Amino acid sequence: MAGWIKQLKSPVAVLLGGNSSEREVSLQSGEAVLKALQARGVDAVAVDTADAGWLSRIENDFAHCFIALHGPGGEDGTVQGALEVLAVSYTGSDVMSSSLAMDKLRCKQLWQGVGLPTPDFSVLTAETDFERVMERWTSAIVKPAREGSSIGMARVSNAQELSEAYSLAKDYDSLVLAEEWISGPEFTVAVLGDSALPVVAVETDNAFYDYQAKYFSNETRYLCPCGLNEKDERRLQELAMRAFDSLGGRGWGRVDFMQNEQGDFLLLEVNTVPGMTSHSLVPMAASAMGMSFEDLVLEILHLSIEENE
Repeated sequence: MAGWIKQLKSPVAVLLGGNSSEREVSLQSGEAVLKALQARGVDAVAVDTADAGWLSRIENDFAHCFIALHGPGGEDGTVQGALEVLAVSYTGSDVMSSSLAMDKLRCKQLWQGVGLPTPDFSVLTAETDFERVMERWTSAIVKPAREGSSIGMARVSNAQELSEAYSLAKDYDSLVLAEEWISGPEFTVAVLGDSALPVVAVETDNAFYDYQAKYFSNETRYLCPCGLNEKDERRLQELAMRAFDSLGGRGWGRVDFMQNEQGDFLLLEVNTVPGMTSHSLVPMAASAMGMSFEDLVLEILHLSIEENE
């Protein structure tokens, strides 16, 4: 057992579940993290943030948390802020960077401001001229700005579809974006500490890499090695680190990209608490460099302990 594990001040609370639309995925991630920590000798306990009194329980019984929450309320700085008040250490990004990453609009605006590439976009409202928006692009993808796991998203090719997709997305979030559809390949880069892990390419026969393709389909293809030449893979990893650092990210995360027909890589989003399920991409990238799931989970926890020493 690593020496730092013996020095932990209390059991580690694995925060999972919660009340977001990504609750079921979070439960899967949290259970996998819990088992990995326990297998490596860490005294770890599952704590569902949907339970009444969970925060009092943290205050009284724990000094460290592994956050395995996805979506609003767990990945957007809310839980992180509460733990800051309690002086409880936690894995992953802090309040500000979590909030920025969760808000796709502010994230894209920040990237534009610092000169990082991201697809063209438009904010949608009930008063939007959907015909005019679609004059800009052949196809678009509509997204709730503050949801994850592709929930509430739809690909559209005309104004009628755009209007319908907006109606769907606004049921999940009052802030909705339409983003130019990029027809090229999709890639993701995991970040661990100060390093980018091997690039993973994602291929799906669905209209896009949606919720079903991410968590349930056995037809989705993950390629690592990703098929890029060494120069382009290194370029993509460097861009991922720049994007992650621009938000003030720390500990671990995942940066998603599309590549356009000209070969340019365009930033989609940063996930500050990526999935840790059997279909998840960060464990896949870690495995490609010889790191087991248990080692990955332990390193994420260790990074958070070091951050708070």
